[in-house]
Amino acid sequence: MLRKLVIGVAVIATLLAGVGTARLVLPWTDPARGAVKQLAFLRAELEGGADLAAQKQFPEGYFFLNVLYGLTWVQVGVDDPARSADATAEVRWALDRIASAAGTAPFDESLQPRYGVFYAGWTNWLRGGLIALGHSDAADRDTFASESVEIATAFRTAKTPFLAAYPGQAWPVDSVVAIASLRLYDALVAPRFGQIARNWVTTAKTKLDPATGLLPHQVVPQVSGARGSSQAMIQRFLIDVDPAFARTQYELFKDKFVTGLGVREYPKGTSGPGDVDSGPLVLGRSLSATVVTVGAARVHHDPLADRLARQGELVGLPVSGLKTKRYLFGAVPIGDAFLTWSSSARPLVATDQNSGDQAAFDGASGWWRLPWLVLLWLPALILWGGLRLRHRGRRRKRGH
Repeated sequence: MLRKLVIGVAVIATLLAGVGTARLVLPWTDPARGAVKQLAFLRAELEGGADLAAQKQFPEGYFFLNVLYGLTWVQVGVDDPARSADATAEVRWALDRIASAAGTAPFDESLQPRYGVFYAGWTNWLRGGLIALGHSDAADRDTFASESVEIATAFRTAKTPFLAAYPGQAWPVDSVVAIASLRLYDALVAPRFGQIARNWVTTAKTKLDPATGLLPHQVVPQVSGARGSSQAMIQRFLIDVDPAFARTQYELFKDKFVTGLGVREYPKGTSGPGDVDSGPLVLGRSLSATVVTVGAARVHHDPLADRLARQGELVGLPVSGLKTKRYLFGAVPIGDAFLTWSSSARPLVATDQNSGDQAAFDGASGWWRLPWLVLLWLPALILWGGLRLRHRGRRRKRGH
């Protein structure tokens, strides 16, 4: 009986190792291929109140779940014009939800821009995405223009390049998103905010974290050094602000934060606690930073994106059906939102980037797979080896 049980476990371990090996080594056309299935899952979850549940987990849960849903549809629709009309409808739905009372509730309307730079920047980026899909109307363009002007005015009149997201609190990453939305306006509508973006980059370069040469994590109420969770997001958007500056910052980010097992929350050689921004840390690695770095690497055409995406397919326990796909059995929809947004990432402004840049980045070697393959196959080999030794032992006893 025990032998049959061990054989059963060994068979399961072998099948799991085989599936894992396939996810690590077989060629795939594009990790974004499952985005539409993931979006179908997320739409159902949103209709069931997943955004309200996410709001109880962290301050921007409701907002992020809806805005990432809309932004992923933007990326899908831009890449596949046949889906652009459907994408437009879904983006409008997401915009209505983040403009609702539940969407604006965590933010302070008195800030400049209204509701703070976090809310204004991400919302404006999504409105720009709506324009990029090619099915907008005059009202859409008017709203995009007026909200862009409001953001530009806030930057023009501020004494700092990093505007407040909440009263008395400011994170540079939020200003990067807002400035990127102005660059998107210039790319889609007409050149208007270029000087503001250039001035922002010039000033931001004087505020870099001296320890890493990267933009800091927080600047108000205190200045804190660069961290992986915000850096991953910065690298995702900075390429649409200033590609040259973005390239140097991305290379520093990789050097200071990226490891073979994911993205550190604190620079190499340092450590610190996890918090609401990073989520729980595993050996110093932040799951949220690692997921967002998939998108950052994709927009930089870095082979790192393939490595991190494959690792996600391995450990994320994806379940894919005919119409939906989810990770971790769908237990954390906000995680699925970040995953699908990152796996389908594309620059919306810096369209002159091309795949030829891959040669400039390391990480294309396949040797990173070896530790994962060992972990996958070791249990099965131990079980089958134990059964074989036991079988030999029995044969020897019978021989005596």
